[in-house]
Amino acid sequence: MSDTTASLSRKIGTAGDLQSVVRTMKAVAASSIGQYESAVRALDDYYCTVQLGLGACLREIERPVAPVPAQRRETGPIAAVVFGSDQGLVGQFNDLMADFVVKTLNDLPGEKTVWTVGERIRSRLLETDLGLGQSFILPGSIGAITPLVGQILIGIEALREKAEIAQVIVFHNSPHAGAIYSPTCQRLLPLDEVWRRKLTAMAWPTQILPEVMGDAAATLLAFVREYLFVSLFRACAESLASENASRLAAMQRAEKNIDELLEDLNRSFHRLRQSGIDEELFDVISGFEALTSAAPRA
Repeated sequence: MSDTTASLSRKIGTAGDLQSVVRTMKAVAASSIGQYESAVRALDDYYCTVQLGLGACLREIERPVAPVPAQRRETGPIAAVVFGSDQGLVGQFNDLMADFVVKTLNDLPGEKTVWTVGERIRSRLLETDLGLGQSFILPGSIGAITPLVGQILIGIEALREKAEIAQVIVFHNSPHAGAIYSPTCQRLLPLDEVWRRKLTAMAWPTQILPEVMGDAAATLLAFVREYLFVSLFRACAESLASENASRLAAMQRAEKNIDELLEDLNRSFHRLRQSGIDEELFDVISGFEALTSAAPRA
């Protein structure tokens, strides 16, 4: 009896320690979500502003600078940048992304090279037939996203100058109401005719139409660079927000399971303890009755 109650006592202590760890991780994930969600909201407005600027420039320039034929780009090599996680305890976050990447790239013609951001997603993609290229460390804060995006853009430009890639596609998990997150992708390059028509079709928010001052071509190139930067920045911020939302949900499930386990363990512990007390009382009563019946009567 003592060994059983002692074993249950140790299990209750271990579960309590684990509960403290889970609650700490839950608090960290909840606090991290706020900064990434705020960044995503701010980036949405800035992204829209960059698109409006691009549309204004393209409307003034009849032929975009260095246009790339759509037919050639559609069949050229593809570079895919995939955002995942460096840490675990995120549920199906990386598994769903890996399945989405494989399914999407298998439907596209041409040679594919995958760049990964996060060790967990890289380990998942190593089990597929996709060719893996560079690997990047996932940033741990908003401030660390800018250097990461700069490294990716430098790598993309180096491959484009060597004509080793024709398309660039970004994969990431995006926050989604009702489902925590959902995998999505965006084609960054080429900046073809379809891309130009989409931007020029955007309506200007005021009745006063914009005018490009100075060199329109230089302004367009500056907007293009900013468009690529903010697209990758937003993808990374959305992925980090989704990762922490997934971790928060996983910690909430773990906390619920631990609470149920602790309730069962405490119930079993009290039942065994009460059973032990009852047995001891029965022994005392039995001994007293035996002594009473054996005592000589006056």
